[in-house]
Amino acid sequence: MALTATHIQISSEGKQTQTKFGVGDTVRVFTKIKEGEKTRQQAFEGIVLKIKGRDESKTFTVRRIGAQQIGIERIIPLASPTIDKIEVVKKGLRGVRRAKLYYIREKSRKEIDAIYTRAGKKEESKSAAKKQTKNVKVKKTSKK
Repeated sequence: MALTATHIQISSEGKQTQTKFGVGDTVRVFTKIKEGEKTRQQAFEGIVLKIKGRDESKTFTVRRIGAQQIGIERIIPLASPTIDKIEVVKKGLRGVRRAKLYYIREKSRKEIDAIYTRAGKKEESKSAAKKQTKNVKVKKTSKK
């Protein structure tokens, strides 16, 4: 089972919202950047490779493919005050069977998408098969 993390965000009104994400999910992390007197938000979107640590020291690594097919990884502390919010763009399907996805580093974007589509097709076929078995009624035959 892959690891999961929960990011608790407190709005200006004092309301708490939780964002649950795990290894293999595609997330968009909004960080606050202070330039002089102004502050702005910057988004970093990619696949969560790993979640590490406990409680206050929990960190997660996000990887994306940048310009000219260069991989960019960022290690982000979960309890950092610079994180504004985390959005889950795409859930990692059941094709993710590892706690750490280091093997993604050697794969291209196309190959990663192929893994997810294969896992999605397997899930769809399994769920369709289950529905068909539930709908089929078993006929009892009597011996004469």
